Amino acid sequence: MDAIVQLTDVSKVYNDGRQFAALDDISIALRPGEAAAIMGPSGSGKSTLLNLIGGLDRPTRGTVTVDGANLGRLSEGGLARFRRQRVGIVFQFFNLLNNLTALDNVLIPAQLAGAHGNQARRRAEELLERLGVAALRNSYPARLSGGERQRVAIARALINNPPLLLADEPTGALDTHNGDEVMAIFADLNRSGQTIVLVTHDERLARANATRVLQLVDGAIAVDRGDSTLGVVQAK
Repeated sequence: MDAIVQLTDVSKVYNDGRQFAALDDISIALRPGEAAAIMGPSGSGKSTLLNLIGGLDRPTRGTVTVDGANLGRLSEGGLARFRRQRVGIVFQFFNLLNNLTALDNVLIPAQLAGAHGNQARRRAEELLERLGVAALRNSYPARLSGGERQRVAIARALINNPPLLLADEPTGALDTHNGDEVMAIFADLNRSGQTIVLVTHDERLARANATRVLQLVDGAIAVDRGDSTLGVVQAK
């Protein structure tokens, strides 16, 4: 089966007065239907890797291919279309617009993609129902708990039916109970066929809910525990 995410010899070097390699010669292939958790200490390159996969940044060297698109060959406009159509992104601090209701927040990516209004609204309401917050569709973010806001943010990320869902520390701003519930949602989405790549600092949640765990150390892959070798640590 072809990879939905393919990174080949990817490096990302920042130069803020000194050169710093956030990622150093990374090669990864993720299959459709995987739930991959990216772990590692602060500064190991986790968020940089997620940003490259999501088309939010470009590699210094190497090739990033997602759902058949070579991101390095896309213009800025092409990358914007790629993000609207092929990836959904969930952030640690939700990034909801406080002046819009939960339903209207979910609808934003669909509107940007030019989706038909009634069809998009039905899709948004179905997602809110699936995620257990349909009764809050007309509530504003300030009236929602952290767990409720993250459920709305997940619905927003899924509104355009993206083949790939990315999440950057999606439980980082939540208490243990709500964090467990949100990770259970990701696991349920994955069981239904959704491909997921998430960054998390919580090893317990990663091992309980991901089919594959990638651990980064100093911009390189130290451990890749795949779904076919659960329980087996493979040092690279």
